[in-house]
Amino acid sequence: MGKRINVALIGLGTVGSGVYEIIRDNACRVAENAGEKMETKYILDIRDFDDHPEKHLFTKDVNDIINDSEISVVAEVMGGLHPAYEFTKSLLMSGKSVVTSNKELVATYGTELLAIAEEKNVNYLFEASVGGGIPVIRPLSRCLAANNITRIAGILNGTTNYILYQMFTNNKSFETALSDAQAMGYAERNPAADIEGHDACRKIAILSSLASGVEVDCEKIPTEGIVNITLDDVKCAEEAGGVIKLIGYAEFNDGKVYSHVAPMFIRNDNMLSGINDVYNGILVTGDAVGDVMFYGAGAGKLPTASAVVADMVDSVIHASRRKLIGWKAAEGDTVAPFETKKFRYLMRCDGNGTITEPLTVSECEEMKSKLNAQSAIRVLD
Repeated sequence: MGKRINVALIGLGTVGSGVYEIIRDNACRVAENAGEKMETKYILDIRDFDDHPEKHLFTKDVNDIINDSEISVVAEVMGGLHPAYEFTKSLLMSGKSVVTSNKELVATYGTELLAIAEEKNVNYLFEASVGGGIPVIRPLSRCLAANNITRIAGILNGTTNYILYQMFTNNKSFETALSDAQAMGYAERNPAADIEGHDACRKIAILSSLASGVEVDCEKIPTEGIVNITLDDVKCAEEAGGVIKLIGYAEFNDGKVYSHVAPMFIRNDNMLSGINDVYNGILVTGDAVGDVMFYGAGAGKLPTASAVVADMVDSVIHASRRKLIGWKAAEGDTVAPFETKKFRYLMRCDGNGTITEPLTVSECEEMKSKLNAQSAIRVLD
């Protein structure tokens, strides 16, 4: 195995350092799977790493990577929209495959970047953008390709799952559980993207786009977080025989996608009810296979880096023939008006919980007002 493939990393943060370490420490295993030895030639980062053992690899100019004909695969693990979008677009236009863990970028610009990759016959892969190290993008695109996907329901954010788990198991308030999550490094100093549901929204948009084959705009998905969940809601859910989880939900019907992100009541006999702590669980329903569960660590340095490196290996294997993963631009609006979708609700009225009949959003608000209910949480049936 004398051949060598040169790769580049953009970003050496938590995930980027994990990618670097896996390529270095698991070099033989990576080479066996890729058919070529993989070596890091560049690391792009605006910071200085004077103490790094291979500081000669570092550059602050993306053009060093773009203009190097020896680089065929690049891992974008810097996060955020800009300059990640501009870098990725330029790299794809130059004929290089790009892999990423950047769910914000994929959810926002994925349709455009996938079209460029198709035009240039290169790969744009993003297994690590949903579920960290959990293999879900590839199975959804390939292993379940014979199915019409009818529903996806997932615990897609480890931070909020940890907070809710602490509220249920240790009777901690939302504020205390959030503070603990920040102290443990599970939540950012500014946790808005997690606790307001935006992170889960980007992920369900990616999964919905893959399942439907057309773009699902994350901006059009109704999204609410867990900031209004109280210990009274927790007690009510327990007495009703279940738990509350932040769920990214998508249902596919007649070419339309009904999608939302919201706290949902889940009965204890549902597979998702037992997904606790910082773990993720994604329940996919196909018309032929039925229910399939994907479970594991949804974040973290090495789990996420593992998925990134796997995509790099795939890009090497499919260097001459692009791997067919992605979706097309939507013709018209694919996201159906969620207000028309009916769910049952767990309504809390003076400490007592009542499961309603299926209601639209407006019908729920009307009943909530009529009963003077303190909260109404959708039920995942």
